[in-house]
Amino acid sequence: MPLVIVNPHSAGGKTGESWAALASDLRAHFGPYKVAFTKASGDGITLARQFAEAGRKFIIACGGDGTINEVANGILLSGRDAELGVLPSGTGGDFRRSIEMPDEPREAARALKTGRTQTIDVGKVTFQKADGNTDSRYFLNISSFGLAVSIIRRIKNGNPLEWLPIDAVRGPAGFALSSLQEVIGLNTKKVRVRIDGGEERPLTTVNFCVANARYFGGGMMIAPDAKLHDGHFDVINIGDMKSLKIIRNLHQLYRGTHLSLDEVKAKSAKRVEARPFDPAEEIFIEVDGELPGKLPATFEIIPAALNLRIPS
Repeated sequence: MPLVIVNPHSAGGKTGESWAALASDLRAHFGPYKVAFTKASGDGITLARQFAEAGRKFIIACGGDGTINEVANGILLSGRDAELGVLPSGTGGDFRRSIEMPDEPREAARALKTGRTQTIDVGKVTFQKADGNTDSRYFLNISSFGLAVSIIRRIKNGNPLEWLPIDAVRGPAGFALSSLQEVIGLNTKKVRVRIDGGEERPLTTVNFCVANARYFGGGMMIAPDAKLHDGHFDVINIGDMKSLKIIRNLHQLYRGTHLSLDEVKAKSAKRVEARPFDPAEEIFIEVDGELPGKLPATFEIIPAALNLRIPS
């Protein structure tokens, strides 16, 4: 019997409002199942870990990318071989895109029942928390620093454009609108980066991505060549690109054709270390759309770490 961990607050509360319909779709394909609702940030980790340690073999995350990340972290921390499923009900849906999980709940429920198991890589980032202590977090999708952090912070702090209705600025639209606002006042970051134990080099970045999967930002194909089971990250650096050029080429990020731009560099890696060029500067990171801490950070790939249910 599967366990479904539901974040009722995802999609601006719409997941909770539509749970009865979602539950019906699941029941039509699975019959009986168990449900646990999160109440606060971190609950998905705790619940998934507890149930996996208790022997639950199939745990479905119902919510957005943050919920999926928490449930995956709980399974991985348990050390058990529980399989992760994804029932999309959030605003971004970036990880869903990489595994080609249907967005429509009934079709997603069918894919969860009839799908196949694939063992995927996960990323692990070790970073500094606000209190100066070190912490670690697994990620399935992408971890980055630079422009994306500013955009996510703007979205989490409220409506990116207060004169628009909130439904108009959720998901891809909200990320795109916030991107334009942040790009106008763009500041590059200067960091020191070491890849796979090589020489540490200075680097200027608008946005630096360590990608396990392909999408972030509500549909931007930031790492078009990334695969979830190839044993390495795709590292994408958007260098010192001017605001106007970013705006002119924003469409290329959605199409995945931006790697041809002179300021964009891509590289494969299994381990990435990054720290501020100026030790006094605070440079924050995002992990699957959440904001857990700041540089210095070390990103490591963990091959074949998690069983995932994907569409057949």
